[in-house]
Amino acid sequence: MKILIIGGTSGIGLALAVHYHARGAELALCGRDPDRLDGHPIMRDARVRTYTLDIADRLAVGDVVRDFGAGGLDIIVVTAGQYADAAGLAADPGLGPALVQTNIAGLVHAFEAATSLMRAQGRGQVVTVASIAGLLIDYPGGSLYSASKRAAIAICATYRKALVPYGIAVTTLVPGYVDTARLRELNGGDASAKLFLQTEANAVRRMAAAIDARADCCVFPWQLHMLVRLFNLLPLRLRRIRKK
Repeated sequence: MKILIIGGTSGIGLALAVHYHARGAELALCGRDPDRLDGHPIMRDARVRTYTLDIADRLAVGDVVRDFGAGGLDIIVVTAGQYADAAGLAADPGLGPALVQTNIAGLVHAFEAATSLMRAQGRGQVVTVASIAGLLIDYPGGSLYSASKRAAIAICATYRKALVPYGIAVTTLVPGYVDTARLRELNGGDASAKLFLQTEANAVRRMAAAIDARADCCVFPWQLHMLVRLFNLLPLRLRRIRKK
């Protein structure tokens, strides 16, 4: 099994890589700084390759997919993403375009490159890690991050319909809060206050099960999903209370 993970040099992407490495997969781990993998046990295996890649670079994404996918590609997983809150965007307006280029345009770059190859081989699976924030309906005070993840979920739904005739599955993973190093960094080193926080190991198990089943969509945990659905039912004046 050949799996390419964009965003595979850290966080959930790397955790998924470790999971699939244990199952004997041939892996390509892509990120803007593959050197962060130096010394990681997974790099001792010749089945693991790394690529320096910015998902916002359409031509580079195509080159990597064609190089690693020569002879066949079973799965591409996109975990690469950027986050910026309202304060961050106000301090640095350049964060907005970068977020959109990574979370939306980059996803399209990856899907287009991978599905072009997969259509020719008549099989494959494309996977993206979105966010439960993307299930929040648009409302005053909503964040650009949430909007980008809403767009990612919609992009997956569109590709899913278009790729049915080619035998290519599209799986959208929609997790809530996962206790990753990045989430802890964004929360002063401790993310324990986040509602229904999932361990990284539990999140990987849920995600891998959905990928194996070629599921259309996997939203978890159910408790946070229910809260989001209830929030979306609130009158607009109450939804304004939530700032991001």
